[in-house]
Amino acid sequence: MCGIIGFAGREEAAPILLDGLERMEYRGYDSAGIAVRGEARGLQIRKTKGRLQALADLTHGGADLEGTLGIGHTRWATHGEPNEVNAHPHVSENGRVALVHNGIIENYLEIKEHLQKLGVAFASDTDSEVVAQLLEYHYNECGNMMEAVGRCLRRIEGSYALGILCADYPDTLIAARKDSPLILGCGEHGSFIASDVTAIIKHTRDVIYMDDGEIAVVTPNGVSVFDDELVPVEKAHSQVDWDVSAAEKGGHAHFMFKEILEQPEAIRRTLSPRLKEGRVVLEGLDLTAEDVRRISRIFIIACGSAYHVGVVSKYNWEKLLRRPVEVVLASEFRYCDPLVDENTLVMVISQSGETLDTMAAMREAKRLGGRTLAVVNVVGSSIAREADHVLYTWAGPEIAVATTKAYSTQLALMNLVGLYLADLLGTVSGEEYRAIVAAAEALPGQLEQVLGHMEELQYAASRYFNHSSIFFIGRNLDYAVGLEGSLKLKEISYIHSEAYASGELKHGTISLIEPGTLVVALGMYGPLFDKAMSNVVEVQARGAEVLAVTTESRLEKMGKTAGLTAAVPDTHPVFQPSLGVVPLQLFAYFVALQRGCDIDKPRNLAKSVTVE
Repeated sequence: MCGIIGFAGREEAAPILLDGLERMEYRGYDSAGIAVRGEARGLQIRKTKGRLQALADLTHGGADLEGTLGIGHTRWATHGEPNEVNAHPHVSENGRVALVHNGIIENYLEIKEHLQKLGVAFASDTDSEVVAQLLEYHYNECGNMMEAVGRCLRRIEGSYALGILCADYPDTLIAARKDSPLILGCGEHGSFIASDVTAIIKHTRDVIYMDDGEIAVVTPNGVSVFDDELVPVEKAHSQVDWDVSAAEKGGHAHFMFKEILEQPEAIRRTLSPRLKEGRVVLEGLDLTAEDVRRISRIFIIACGSAYHVGVVSKYNWEKLLRRPVEVVLASEFRYCDPLVDENTLVMVISQSGETLDTMAAMREAKRLGGRTLAVVNVVGSSIAREADHVLYTWAGPEIAVATTKAYSTQLALMNLVGLYLADLLGTVSGEEYRAIVAAAEALPGQLEQVLGHMEELQYAASRYFNHSSIFFIGRNLDYAVGLEGSLKLKEISYIHSEAYASGELKHGTISLIEPGTLVVALGMYGPLFDKAMSNVVEVQARGAEVLAVTTESRLEKMGKTAGLTAAVPDTHPVFQPSLGVVPLQLFAYFVALQRGCDIDKPRNLAKSVTVE
């Protein structure tokens, strides 16, 4: 959520800042602003409520602001309503300090009350302005901005990524981070800070990942990094290996649709390097057979769609490993007094690698002695750096807020991890091992088949886009897939949608079914197909209309009962959810398209959730 960009260079800053903010629009925001320092005009602040285009119009594409040093921000409101006053950048009372902030300052009220007693007047309702005013207070004390930043950071509590300008420093931008993502970029024409590589990939591929507690001084000539005691730190540089075109729509109407279509190739990138001569090879995962045999319990911790990956994985892993697997929402894990010890494996799943709830849960698991293994997409992210072991999905950048290819690559990789661990334990037969590997190798091609037949989903969307409630039902793995299908629909179409385990219908849920209600019935899991058919008949008897998703081998039988059907190729049950989720993604997309929704940037949502 929110986006920060900063530039110190030898070109006009404002157009660069606006372009960077545009590339981070997918993160979710409700207001935007930039601050530029110029030789003639000093600090110039422009802020608007609403879409970034309003800010671009206000500044004539940035042409109205003079200067080669600046910061920009897109805000998603947490403290104070979304308006121009609460938008970033925030400016200190005397106008010398401007800053942008992602995160939450937990003790802001205490600091605000202290400063107000000293006569400081606040303009906004935000926690972020407190940092600007506190910086001015300490700057007045010591006369050195770096020292003032150090004093300020020692007083504030919470999470932050900060970009700071001072009118007295004509070519210097200061950055700091704790529990909120921030990277540094080193370019030919200047230096950058950003929340996301996407914002600066047009200008540089040379990036530095800041760690918690670090402070950076950014100038046109480069960057210097210091620890929280202002001692210089040597930082490694990383090269971004994906092309800028990967973060552009490529002729498609929406990023989400483009990313749905990219899933076969994304999964190839995830699986192919890890399948060698019929074996699963997970380089960098140095768990021995003895290590795995000592595991008595497994937690899978995640949020949102990644949590749904965990639910699918629970079904698959318990069958493969014969070990208890518990899936826990990251936001609940820390507060449930979890039973974690040295014999516990804690799987952590996060697309961004910066999800604050997930990061905090992982830290709690490590504190309790558990071994942590992270599945993330972003190289160098906080979770990737802090986990005991990390596996990357290699999905490439995902811009749409509603995840598709990140979910699919996480799921595919978790299946490989489960098979790898089961092989070490000796709980999977050679025949089944080979069958699952063969299914993994065939998966990208089968996904291409699914994407080649989306007409029935378009037709179903045209029939049902005006419904107010839609229900998903399924059993076992189908129920787990239904959770994700329901989430996709509600995220981007704003239709009320719920997923239920089919067997629970008769325990109360079926009272919600009335004539004309759409039920998306999932019947892909072979062992329980006949029971799934019975549930279709059950809801139809109450007047429901049914859209059924099944496998090609069962399509004819399902078609005799369900009204509309969509089919996916048959595969090993472990990988059936990887195919089954795609029709649900497409259905959600086409429904939202029919309703005229802002598909890539759904209301109230953000891509990377970096506050608790």
